[in-house]
Amino acid sequence: MIPEKSYDVIIIGAGPAGSTAATYAAQRGMSVLLVDKKKDIGVPLQCGGFLPHLETLKELIPGANLPFTLEEYPSSCVHATTSFQRFIAPNGVSKGFEVQGDALDRRRFDKHLATVAAKAGAHLLIATNVLEVTGTIVTMDGAFGRYEVEGKVIIGADGPNSMVAASKGMLREPDPMGISTAFEYELSGVNVDKEAVEMYFGKDYVPGGYAWIISQGDDRANIGVGIREALFAEHMCARDYLNRFMHKHPIASEKLKEGTILSVISGLVPVGGAPKITATKDTLIAGDAAGHLIATNGGGISTSMVGGKIAGESAADFLEGKCKLEEYDTRWRVQMGMEIRTAVYVRKLMDKLMLSDSMMNIAIKTISLHK
Repeated sequence: MIPEKSYDVIIIGAGPAGSTAATYAAQRGMSVLLVDKKKDIGVPLQCGGFLPHLETLKELIPGANLPFTLEEYPSSCVHATTSFQRFIAPNGVSKGFEVQGDALDRRRFDKHLATVAAKAGAHLLIATNVLEVTGTIVTMDGAFGRYEVEGKVIIGADGPNSMVAASKGMLREPDPMGISTAFEYELSGVNVDKEAVEMYFGKDYVPGGYAWIISQGDDRANIGVGIREALFAEHMCARDYLNRFMHKHPIASEKLKEGTILSVISGLVPVGGAPKITATKDTLIAGDAAGHLIATNGGGISTSMVGGKIAGESAADFLEGKCKLEEYDTRWRVQMGMEIRTAVYVRKLMDKLMLSDSMMNIAIKTISLHK
């Protein structure tokens, strides 16, 4: 695809936030260019892909106006449906609660969202790296050539190390505990609970974080660890912790011992909250770039899509002369700012708690009557 010389809205990053923003801006009649560096949308993966069902999302972020793409998506985007979330303490005691959710096939889900955006009228330019953002001029180079394209509004949905955010001074305060590393395997040949999402705690396996097992149906699962580099033991990395969990954890290793690794997934997760500023007179940031995720569990698909919806709508309102673009910052904080801030506060409280196995044993013992 050869892009036009100018667009109303240029969106960088075709993940859940970017594609959702593109859909809502294009539906309002705006010309939209959606740019992504990936040669194949949804690949490589950077997320475990668990998404609670609609009714649960309404409870988790009750003030948010959920995008229609969260209300309904093709069954082909779902590996498996779960009905329970289980917490496993360092001493092996497990407690949990009922929660309906889907283990998504993120490759198909992200492609679906990009397809919805294209059907709404957005132009999609993949395999293209953004080299520079100067004002509202985006310089890009990739499989389809080198271009300078001008927009009236720029939306950065380009992840935790957002070039767009950096170009407009919308960065978080430096905090080594505010960035987590997610390192994951997709496995076959495992024997896991197909009805539950399991979260494991213990300083020997995930100091200050947790490990998870999410069934993908049949004998397949996604397993991973979420851990801050500042808490790594000497000579250890995230891969080492995941391998230790897979092969040596007294409970998990029995379920995973016959597993074959089909793919490796890794990425950064910004668990330090949102930057102070997420909008300027001509630029917005959304999704991971704006800290739109729940810091206690690293979940960000739904909140990123809510942020994307608000970004797309705010861009359209601005271009129609209905508001200043900076109003976006207030809009998303009204809908889900409290939940995001609260999760960061709770995460900070739990940081020290999760470094003590005895304290985690007590905490998990008290959270639920279910097993």
